[in-house]
Amino acid sequence: MAKGNLYIISAPSGAGKSSLVSALVKDWPDTEVSVSHTTRAIRPGEIDGVNYHFVDEATFVDMIDRGLFLEHAQVFDNRYGTSRQSIQEQLLKGKDVILEIDWQGARQIRQLVSDCKTIYILPPSIAALRERLQKRGQDDDKLIERRMRDAVSEMSHYSEFDYIVINDDFEQAKNDLSAIFVSNRLLKEFQQEQHIDLLAELLTTEI
Repeated sequence: MAKGNLYIISAPSGAGKSSLVSALVKDWPDTEVSVSHTTRAIRPGEIDGVNYHFVDEATFVDMIDRGLFLEHAQVFDNRYGTSRQSIQEQLLKGKDVILEIDWQGARQIRQLVSDCKTIYILPPSIAALRERLQKRGQDDDKLIERRMRDAVSEMSHYSEFDYIVINDDFEQAKNDLSAIFVSNRLLKEFQQEQHIDLLAELLTTEI
């Protein structure tokens, strides 16, 4: 069985990353989204263990000390981390794994996993990004302004990523994202592992 690919997908808040990833996974049954640990408070409608593993500060720090995270970062006033064991288990099962993390976490993982694929999702404009944040209705004006400032800072790191997807039209952006997954599953190295018996038969059968 071929080992799965590890994908890192990053975006500024409001760019539509979570919606795109959710739509993509529905079309790709062999793809899993890693569930991160976080110290932030659970939001209405979220489920512990599904959206995030919600833990307190002391538990998070203990996990850092025990080396249980593949990466971890501070975002706004909260911590986020990715379980090392969970990622390894899914990849060995042949599943593609998606990490929805920021550029800091992406930088950490690239140093540890050289063959990971990195994707950055951008909004079509600053005005569109502001409008999406306002329509979510989750933040007051002061927090939206903070998110906008942070978004500009975050987007300055887009050049560190392998692929860029502009989320203007949602369906087009989803198709662009899917095309990245298709292309990587067609790479020679992946196909050789996935179809080892077929390739052996094709090259050894006498005509």
